[in-house]
Amino acid sequence: GGQRLAPAAPPSQPQDEGLQLLLRRSREAKNSAYCPYSRFPVGAALLTTSGEIFSGCNVENACYTLGVCAERTAIQKAISEGHTSFRAMAIASDMGDHFIVPCGACRQVMREFGTDWNIYLTKADGTYVVKTLEELLPLSFGPEDLKK
Repeated sequence: GGQRLAPAAPPSQPQDEGLQLLLRRSREAKNSAYCPYSRFPVGAALLTTSGEIFSGCNVENACYTLGVCAERTAIQKAISEGHTSFRAMAIASDMGDHFIVPCGACRQVMREFGTDWNIYLTKADGTYVVKTLEELLPLSFGPEDLKK
C-alpha cells in the first residue's frame, strides 16, 4: 500500500507539509532507479485523492523498448492497489539546470485519469514548477472521447 498524508490536504493541492513529503518521496524513489543503459535516474511520487502516496522509478531493460518510466511505474502500482483517482504527482531527476518533464507516453497514461490534477516538475536542487495535466497535454484524447 501507499503512505497516507496527514493532515488531510484540500482537494486542489497538497498542503505545504504534504507537498514536501510528496517531493521527498519522488527523490527517494529516484534512488531505486534501475538505469544501467541511460544512467538517467527518475523518481515519481503519486498522490491519490484519498491521501496515499505511491512512488515509482524508471526500470530499464536490455531490450530497450521494454523499459518503463517512473511515472508509469507509480501509476501502475497505485492502480494495482485499487486507486484510480489522483490529485498530484512529483517527478525528480538529477538534471541540474532543467526541470524534469514526463515523456509523451507518460502524459497520455496520466491523461487516462483526468486532466485537472497537478504535476510538480523538479530540479535536482529541489526547486519546482507546477503544471496541470491539461497544460502538459493540451487537446488530449481520453476515455470520454470513446463515447462520442
